[in-house]
Amino acid sequence: MIVVAGEALVDMVPVGDDELTPLAPKLGGGPYNVAVALGRLGVPAAFLSRISTDHFGEQLVKRLRASDVETGLVQRGPENTTLAVVGLAEDGSARYAFYVEGTADRLVEDPGPLAEGTEAVSFGTLSLVLEPGASVYEKVLRRESKRLLTALDPNIRAGLIDDPGAYRERFASWLPDVGLLKLSVEDARWLADAEDGDVIEIARTWISQGPAAVVLTKGGDGLSVITATDQVDVPPVKVDVVDTIGAGDTVQGALLAWLRDHDALDVAKVRALSREEWTAALTYAGAAAAITCSRAGAEPPFASELTAALGG
Repeated sequence: MIVVAGEALVDMVPVGDDELTPLAPKLGGGPYNVAVALGRLGVPAAFLSRISTDHFGEQLVKRLRASDVETGLVQRGPENTTLAVVGLAEDGSARYAFYVEGTADRLVEDPGPLAEGTEAVSFGTLSLVLEPGASVYEKVLRRESKRLLTALDPNIRAGLIDDPGAYRERFASWLPDVGLLKLSVEDARWLADAEDGDVIEIARTWISQGPAAVVLTKGGDGLSVITATDQVDVPPVKVDVVDTIGAGDTVQGALLAWLRDHDALDVAKVRALSREEWTAALTYAGAAAAITCSRAGAEPPFASELTAALGG
């Protein structure tokens, strides 16, 4: 079982090309998308969060169950669902404006030690920024890292970070408790406060502080992984991009799925992966993300779709 901890929200996505085009609600949130991706790929997964009892919240829970994600760790409350208003650039890349005050996911409570049978736990995005929930998730991260593989995708939303310096220090303090770090090139440079920095060298610095591997998403340039001894790159999958919403989350979910399928949900085993194994893992994750990019909103593929895309 892989537990994914963090927020669920609703993306308000443009459905036309006009300046004030109508917006359609799409279920999402970085951690939520990771959980859905895992469930759709056939991996036993559970979601840890607090979700509203409003209409959007009901739909969020319904979709988790339809994606075979366990909801026993989902807390419920009457607070509103977080909204993200999405703007799309010409290349399909997304920009977000968030409505987060007093929303349900910020009020999550510590569930205590995760159940026996949990193999890994994944964290990321708004849930690690917005208090009081951020401190709760941080507590879970530090506690579970002592016995499980922990995965982190910080997925930076700079507009919600009031004190970048303090957040960068907090991120650095997490690294000894992170087994697998996945992030975009842009996020890596933001976290290193180095707009034009060498992301490979940045990643190597982080490797020395804890993670077994750092996976970089590079948009149209594909994926890379940096370990203590190596660097592996895979090219992008060519696809007609509708939008990039949920692409990075799909990479996170697919990577964890590949690791589980290959008995590598363990820090030592991640460190021991060969170049050939990393190439296979990144190819799998890149193909999954390409499918997500080919359709509107965060719609990770099902296992059968990914198998077909990979020629299986």
